[in-house]
Amino acid sequence: MKMTKKGSVYKKNIYNLEKRNIVIGGAWPYANSSLHLGHLAALLPGDVLARYYRENGDNVIYVSGTDCHGTPITQRAKKEGRTAKEIAEEYHNEFAKTFKNIGFTYDLYGKTEDECHKRTVQKMLERMYKNGYIYEKADRQPFCDHCNRFLADRELTLTCPSCGKQSKGDQCDCGYIPTEEDLDGATCVECGEKVHLRDNKNLYLALSKLQPQIEEYFNKNSNNWRLNSKRETEKYLKEGLRDRAVTRDLDWGVDVTIPGYENKKMYVWIEAVLGYITMAQKYCAEKGLDWKNFWKNDESKIYMIHGKDNIIFHSIILPALLIAMNDNYKLPDVMISSEYLNIDYEKISKSKGNGITIDDMIKDYDVDTLRYFLIANGPEKRDSNFSINEYVTIHNSEITNKYGNLVNRTLNFKGLDCVPNGKMNPEIEKKIDKTYKEAGDDIENGEFKKATLAIMHLVEEGNKYYDSRKPWEQINNDEAEFNDTIYTCINLIANLSNLYEPFMPNSSRKIREYLGLEKGIWQKVIIKPNTKIADVKPLFARIVSDKLQYKC
Repeated sequence: MKMTKKGSVYKKNIYNLEKRNIVIGGAWPYANSSLHLGHLAALLPGDVLARYYRENGDNVIYVSGTDCHGTPITQRAKKEGRTAKEIAEEYHNEFAKTFKNIGFTYDLYGKTEDECHKRTVQKMLERMYKNGYIYEKADRQPFCDHCNRFLADRELTLTCPSCGKQSKGDQCDCGYIPTEEDLDGATCVECGEKVHLRDNKNLYLALSKLQPQIEEYFNKNSNNWRLNSKRETEKYLKEGLRDRAVTRDLDWGVDVTIPGYENKKMYVWIEAVLGYITMAQKYCAEKGLDWKNFWKNDESKIYMIHGKDNIIFHSIILPALLIAMNDNYKLPDVMISSEYLNIDYEKISKSKGNGITIDDMIKDYDVDTLRYFLIANGPEKRDSNFSINEYVTIHNSEITNKYGNLVNRTLNFKGLDCVPNGKMNPEIEKKIDKTYKEAGDDIENGEFKKATLAIMHLVEEGNKYYDSRKPWEQINNDEAEFNDTIYTCINLIANLSNLYEPFMPNSSRKIREYLGLEKGIWQKVIIKPNTKIADVKPLFARIVSDKLQYKC
């Protein structure tokens, strides 16, 4: 079915056979604490990509969901005297609302508790087992005599052999992943007793067997990855991939359906990363689309969006699972893995209580400029810092003074109620075309900060043009010149609304409403003379210093 169009604007979710098929997977947050600015900084690139590709008219599936399973949720449930399901559902609803409020446009934001997800990943695991990539293995696992049960790695604390700091059993903040030997003598989080290793039978993913295929995949695709993804993945490949357990002795999670393991649950990261496929399948079923055109199509483009602490799960584990199914899955093309966002130059930490939540931030501050700040000044290639004062400086001086002022003084010019009958300045028009090309290429390549610089440069060119033309004098001395100036600036603003749509969607929508534009598109638009200009309000309000909250 071909996509239908109204004017130059495509209708969302109508499948277009002539355009590219894009899959964007945002990492799944754990349902055990509220989303903070570090989550936003890592996941925001996914929404930028989705909005950009939709503006291009491409076929986009942008999915994520709440990771409802795993030890952190059960630990929180025990502390609060509630069930894990209650905790997971509460945070899932909170996450969905938060993402909506910050402007994320997931086509489907699901959860791992979804029955369709659980049934599908069970079948996927069965297929891998049948193909010989999942096998039985008796291993030694931490057992707590006091609690009389095997413990998951997250239920343990130990001193990290690499950095010497206190660490959980799954992974240290320094990146070190404890070995089996490291866990012998670790401390049970629940009772505080020392644990010992004891034989236990589990199912394992044969990563060592899959190493040649993963290396081939890495060599073919890693030039499209962020440098941290490339280096981290290369490190694991050089060390040699180790087989990894896919089952756990837990009460909460996805049941394993392989005979003999019905009392086990599926390892949370195995089933969570497969959620990118299960949510795409569910979305396509709801919209009457074929999910295979996205996940089993060599011509599709697949982006994985996550923080650097989740790199190997997307660059090694997910591709390994897809290869192990031997079912013609397309492997992810691009790894967009962000570095850490620090708060006042300190790493976000629950113990320090320095993680500003997204919900608290957007109660008092502007959603668009927060999004902009975390892209233009975010942890794209290195750890970055967030402070309220730094954010406010960007909001006031860069966005409000430059962009907001250009819009306000043009569209609110005294006596202006419609687009004048003027001529477009050819130099400005060339710069608009150039910015679409440069910013578009940057976004597709994951260079989001570079894209914002290109667009802001166009804003600065617009202000420079406006000041040099002096329309406040032209209106009295040369009406034709005045018309050309304002006509050019209005059309520049219309195109800025398109260019800023992936980054600052609310203000872009306001501009379209002012100028009667139906929808943002990633191509030059020209507003017809005599188009009525709606009542214009300032895009952004200056933040007064004595109103600052959450000072870091």
